[in-house]
Amino acid sequence: MAKYNVNAVRAQRLEALGERWEFELDGDTFSLPSELPREAVARLSGLDPSDLDGLLEVLLGAEQFEQLGRHALSVQDIQALLEAYGRDTGMALGESSASTRS
Repeated sequence: MAKYNVNAVRAQRLEALGERWEFELDGDTFSLPSELPREAVARLSGLDPSDLDGLLEVLLGAEQFEQLGRHALSVQDIQALLEAYGRDTGMALGESSASTRS
């Protein structure tokens, strides 16, 4: 039986998705990782489910989060953004943690 090559499969995923998922807001471009490192999932699991700022800061990083904070975003904007991110990357950001869809 052939060995499962994690590096080859990861390379295929990243080739299909790209390394970053981008969105635009008021002319500024932001990017989220198309795959989350395990450390990010651990940080996300420690957040309160209603902590949208905490979620965004983990996903964006401190610098982009600060830049995003200069824009007026509603909860509905963030929800639509996260839904599009999940749809495009296969990432499911649940109530208390992030996971990938099966």
